[in-house]
Amino acid sequence: MSQAPQMQREKRGARVKLGGSVLALLQLQNRRQIRTRLNQLSSNGGLMQLEKPLDEGIIVEVLFHVGSTTVRSKAEMLFPMWATKGCLQPFRFKDLEDAVRGSLEEDLKILLKDAPGDVADEASLP
Repeated sequence: MSQAPQMQREKRGARVKLGGSVLALLQLQNRRQIRTRLNQLSSNGGLMQLEKPLDEGIIVEVLFHVGSTTVRSKAEMLFPMWATKGCLQPFRFKDLEDAVRGSLEEDLKILLKDAPGDVADEASLP
């Protein structure tokens, strides 16, 4: 039997707990827009708070501003987790430009330096 080639994992960046302090706008493929808050964020994706979960696997456009970086990127929605009020749904960036990713990583490092106890569990984010 041949072994399937192993997928190369993206380098994990700094993960910061934001606790809903960063607002984001999602645009669905049908052009409907949803306002949300980011609970956690890394340079590969994050975790957002939603009233109702979105279907796993759909592609949305996400727009938010953190530090000096404005992110506007396609993102894939991952499996949601129910919370006390609504749900927490992870997402993974699909086409984040390298320059924006680098800028986001720098801003997240600054946030980590200001509050080093706010690093998320490595398994909780894409």
